[in-house]
Amino acid sequence: VQLQASGGGVVQAGGSLRLSCAASGRTFSDYAMGWFRQAPGQEREFVAAISWGGGSTYYTDSVKGRFTISRDNAKNTVYLQMLSLKPEDTAVYYCTTALTLGHVVRGQLDYWGQGTQVTVSS
Repeated sequence: VQLQASGGGVVQAGGSLRLSCAASGRTFSDYAMGWFRQAPGQEREFVAAISWGGGSTYYTDSVKGRFTISRDNAKNTVYLQMLSLKPEDTAVYYCTTALTLGHVVRGQLDYWGQGTQVTVSS
């Protein structure tokens, strides 16, 4: 399984970015997807998850109302729309997949992508 994340960059506080993650190697629509992030010197943390069909989502409290996770099963791609970005959102963002949304939230993950850097300047 390969997960190819893209869309990171440098933005000013209050700006927006949309991350994409293209998946290949197994039936995309059979699995939940998620995003984690890791800031310098910190542990990797959960950001958002979406169920296999897209009907259920879950977010960490710090991004609720600002980030939206979605997926297009026809394109084997999951997205993370990030609005009102803050300097504390600066991190490498990783795409991941697991059997269910619950598995993603609990960090019981099958595969990781290579990460994409998001830098928010103040």
